[in-house]
Amino acid sequence: MQSLSWYWNRLRRMSVAEIGHRIGRKALGVAWRVGAGTAARPPDPDLGRAAPQWLPEPPALDPEPYVRAARDIARGRMRVFALEAAELGDPPRWNRDPRTGTDAPMEFGLWLDYRDERRVGDIKYLWEPNRHLQLVTLAQACRLTGQRAFAHAFRRHLDAWFEQCPYLRGPNWASALEAGIRLINWSLAWQWLGGPESEVFEGVEGVGFRSRWLRSIYQHAHFVAHYFSAHSSANNHLIGEAAGLFVAARTWPYWPDMESWSIRAQRTLERETLLQNAPDGVNREQAVSYQQFVFDFLLLAWLCGRGTGREFGREYVQRLEAMLEFVASIMDVGGHVPMIGDADDGYAVWLSREASFCPFRSILATGAVLFERPEFAAKAAAVDHKTLWLLGQAAENTFSAVRADFHGGLPVRREFPEGGYYILGSDFETPREVRMLVDAGPLGYLSIAAHGHADALALVLSVGGREILVDPGTYVYHTRRRWRDWFRSTAAHNTVRVDGEDQSVIGGGFLWMRHARAWCERWKDNGVEQSFLGCHDGYRRLPGSVIHCRAVRYRTRDNAFHIEDRLRGQGRHVVERNWHFSEQCHVSVAENGLVVARSGIVEVRLSPAEPVRVQRLEGSEDPPGGWVSRQFDRRVPATTVVWSSHVQADAVLRARMEISILNFQRRANS
Repeated sequence: MQSLSWYWNRLRRMSVAEIGHRIGRKALGVAWRVGAGTAARPPDPDLGRAAPQWLPEPPALDPEPYVRAARDIARGRMRVFALEAAELGDPPRWNRDPRTGTDAPMEFGLWLDYRDERRVGDIKYLWEPNRHLQLVTLAQACRLTGQRAFAHAFRRHLDAWFEQCPYLRGPNWASALEAGIRLINWSLAWQWLGGPESEVFEGVEGVGFRSRWLRSIYQHAHFVAHYFSAHSSANNHLIGEAAGLFVAARTWPYWPDMESWSIRAQRTLERETLLQNAPDGVNREQAVSYQQFVFDFLLLAWLCGRGTGREFGREYVQRLEAMLEFVASIMDVGGHVPMIGDADDGYAVWLSREASFCPFRSILATGAVLFERPEFAAKAAAVDHKTLWLLGQAAENTFSAVRADFHGGLPVRREFPEGGYYILGSDFETPREVRMLVDAGPLGYLSIAAHGHADALALVLSVGGREILVDPGTYVYHTRRRWRDWFRSTAAHNTVRVDGEDQSVIGGGFLWMRHARAWCERWKDNGVEQSFLGCHDGYRRLPGSVIHCRAVRYRTRDNAFHIEDRLRGQGRHVVERNWHFSEQCHVSVAENGLVVARSGIVEVRLSPAEPVRVQRLEGSEDPPGGWVSRQFDRRVPATTVVWSSHVQADAVLRARMEISILNFQRRANS
């Protein structure tokens, strides 16, 4: 019944055009199921066609971290989300979920219900190793050391994949996005192993392996080209699919089809980049993790195009730069970015084995080199290995020169009207930084808003680079539906819940039936006081037709925020103000409010202006609350405080938040 309910809700969010499109897709599946129109017998590749290598020479790096990781990978051991050392096998069991041990059935992939945990386990755990990010590490280790054992391990694992994952069968042929990501990582590995004349292709066995690999490359490209996501599903999936197809077509131009596929993929990328990323640089999924995920797809396609003589348009490149401006602006002085919206620890590539690697600092380092932006270099702090692998050793000198030109001026921007984010605070990029981000953006992208959370008018606060008020994150995707729903609910965000209801109405794991519409009515900074006023209509469906409005004022002189919440409408309502604190905070409930301490350095006093009923949750299962999830499938206890009030509409609930840095000298030296 739950499945039927999901299908009904999903159908309700489709347009007539989309229903027609999906009927056509079903017909294509029927044809492929019986072998009509497939790439089961690809044409022979013409290896005489010129295929420029679009990656630079590998950088001069210490090979030890790559060798250490490659040895584990060669033995079939790797980290997969919450599993620190998943045993995949040597060669891996590619159709097995390493978390549950479930072996997915080898039926026609497009008709396999990968959401059914009983049949496939947790599909995120199954798919992650099959993206083959880890196989690139084998190629990197081989290139850095010249040790052919890593190339042989690569061949052993990939040959096992070809055998265990026959064309169009099983869970690894259920998603065009997963196929697109594999193509990107295969492209990197192909080049770092030496291209078509690589030593790994020597001898009869090597030639046979190259033939099998090229056969699968064509089948992957054909699959992706005929199964682009569309309509309400045309979000980051479409960008990833187009990027994978474009990179494949430019890396392996050995078949005539590749030229037309590359043209179509490039046109799709240039269109979707502008559609899916607002002019102010905010990705319209309203999910910060997807900001870096999508950026990497667009970056890799751009670099591949530049390296193979296929340039992208000026607007495309400018939008990439704007995306980095947003990341640089919301990152606090400690390098934290708010965990707004969905996050699944998904990456297009994983090229660095640095223990301190941060994907957000990494894309800023890359952007500093490509766009010669000192602000990006200052936020990145140092050039990382991923940037060097993609741009070459010379990027290190370029980064240093750009970094030397930085003379202050951060954050880059403080208002993002299209994305709906606003930053209040003072002393930015110093040990005394106070930084609050207010969310007045849309729920998410397109009719299903798949990766959005019910977080309208939510607040996130850090002081001196230490997180205080946090977005608790995501935790899970396809399993444990109760927790999937809680982490994206209104109760899980620093905003107001009315009458126990979410602002927006959930219809499925990646589906919203009703979308709260948020907007900013006022934003100004006169040098003495900063102020924001925003509203959302998510509670108009309730009796009294309620509009929630939140005003936030910040006065630099007294280092305090004043927060006012008003319900415009009619009737009497229960209002809950939720406060979610970092797991590093110590929260005390005092007679006149809350005292929040962090590391003996930061203290925040949060006080209501009227009597409230106080509920404190720490690692609570029932009711759910008091959790923070910083990694997929992991959560840790934290403190959540809920203030409850019974109010008549148009009443104003006020709170004051005083910020203190108790030991500035200690903070400056830490």
